[in-house]
This record gives sequence, structure tokens and C-alpha cells, in this order.
Amino acid sequence: MTKENSIKLFESKKIRVHRDDEQEKWDFSIIDIIETLTGSSNSRRYWSDLKRKLIKEGFNQLGVIIVQLKLESSDGKKYVTDCINTEGLLRIIQSIPSPKAEPFKLWLAKVGYKRIEGTKDPELAFDRAMETYLKKYIPKIG
Repeated sequence: MTKENSIKLFESKKIRVHRDDEQEKWDFSIIDIIETLTGSSNSRRYWSDLKRKLIKEGFNQLGVIIVQLKLESSDGKKYVTDCINTEGLLRIIQSIPSPKAEPFKLWLAKVGYKRIEGTKDPELAFDRAMETYLKKYIPKIG
């Protein structure tokens, strides 16, 4: 199994990530995301409170989608850290009241709307898929 641990930057804040090539997925450090989006000085406490809130609201899969991975900390040592995949991360971002989270929320709403429209009219979904494919794989002429 090939794994890649790295740090991604978002607005000059470090986000620790883990790539599992075998499963073809990324996991993100939840406390790094929270610190970046909220500016909280105690992102671990914020995460603890947010977990309780999410579970209380009925997000029962939370315990299933969180994985604990050893990621390198700022002191150079590796510590067990709560991490989450992309889908779970997007769900958590929806629950963070922060101006920095708002662009993500707007994007999610737009993507969600397009998906709903695509289920009503499959031709729309097909047209969007073709448009994306053509932009990605067919070079522009002229």
C-alpha cells in the first residue's frame, strides 16, 4: 500500500493530509481544517464540541467515517489525529459558522442543486458530463 503524507496550504495555513493510493482517497486533519476556517486558538476543543453537536443533530455516521491516523505535528513528532475523508469533510464544513467556510457552502449548494436537477432530467447530467469531458480531454483549437 502506498501512502503519502503531506501538508497542503489553504490561505497560508497548514492542513495535514494523508493519501491512501490503494483506496484512492484523501483524509484531512479535522483540527487543521477547523483552525483554518474558524481561527480558533483551541481547535481541539472546538472539534470536541462540534462532534457532540453533530451527533445530537443526528449525524450518526460520524464515528464511522472518522479515522485516527498518526500525522506529524509542528514539533516533528507523530501523534494520533482525527481525520476524515472528502465527503465527511464537506459535511463538517457545512456545520462551521465562519465567513471562511461560506465559499465552500455556496459551492456545495450549487453542486447539490445541479445534481438534483440532473436526477429530474438525466439529459442535463449527461450534457454537463460531456462538457466537463470535452474541457478536460479535448484541446482547444485556434
